[in-house]
Amino acid sequence: MDKVRDAERACEELRGALGAAGVTLPSLGLDAVSCAGFAPLALIDLGRCNAATARALAAALVERAPESGGAA
Repeated sequence: MDKVRDAERACEELRGALGAAGVTLPSLGLDAVSCAGFAPLALIDLGRCNAATARALAAALVERAPESGGAA
């Protein structure tokens, strides 16, 4: 269960960072299937988003890229 708890924390960190950049991934969450079983992988499902959200995410990443002059 440590992997699942770690994935939950990572998911919340990602949600917060995306929110600070003005991006919301509505389906962001843990992949339930990967969290089940004896040795869970605990994958984070970034979910589905529309084109506008994908572009907002891309813009936020480009803004933060070292070569663009954004803070890393």
